[in-house]
Amino acid sequence: MRVLALDTATPDLVTGVVDTSSGQIDEQVIEDTRLLSEQLMPAVEEVIGKQTSGYNALDAIAVGVGPGPFTGLRVGMATASALGQALGIPLHGVCTHDAIAHEVATSVEEAATLLVATDARRKEIYFAYYRITNGTAERVGEPNVVRPEDLQVPAELGELDIISIPANLVERLPESVRALRVLNQRPTTAALAAVAALDETPQPLVPLYLRRPDAKEPAAKPRSAAIPEVEL
Repeated sequence: MRVLALDTATPDLVTGVVDTSSGQIDEQVIEDTRLLSEQLMPAVEEVIGKQTSGYNALDAIAVGVGPGPFTGLRVGMATASALGQALGIPLHGVCTHDAIAHEVATSVEEAATLLVATDARRKEIYFAYYRITNGTAERVGEPNVVRPEDLQVPAELGELDIISIPANLVERLPESVRALRVLNQRPTTAALAAVAALDETPQPLVPLYLRRPDAKEPAAKPRSAAIPEVEL
């Protein structure tokens, strides 16, 4: 099965085609970009151009649904939805943090507990906890958002072993957490395809915004007393 995988939930634009049978991957990554809407489709076109039969080679699409900023998720998910409908192929949503955790787990041989955190802006992080066993990562609880300084490890999880977090946010974590093994892992197309339930019926895409978008509707202006009320 050939899967177009893409993620726009982090500052890195990740897209590529994964052949789950042969393991071949054609991936395009643009690091730390704020031009998602301009760069996403050209990146998709580049990896599709490497397939012998272009878009006809695809069997499914996997897209990261966050948690992530409103604009980034909207660009990635809307593009994936349009492509899925146009091509008539299944579209699977994937928690971005699950994909990051899967990628970390592939390089960890022993059992471990993992914190995956990404930049949520507004001086906050999106985060989720995982247990790694036999090279697989199982999420503990739901993703959430918090200031790094206020991060608290659940008692039932025990002690953390590994953290994946952008380098610029490490110093804002509690001191006890900063002393652990720290990585800065991005989601990969291989991991997005691996954690997608490709053998199951796709569920409706639900973005993990976790908070309201930055843009707000302007407050209604009070009506002047000089303007009479009119019932229609």
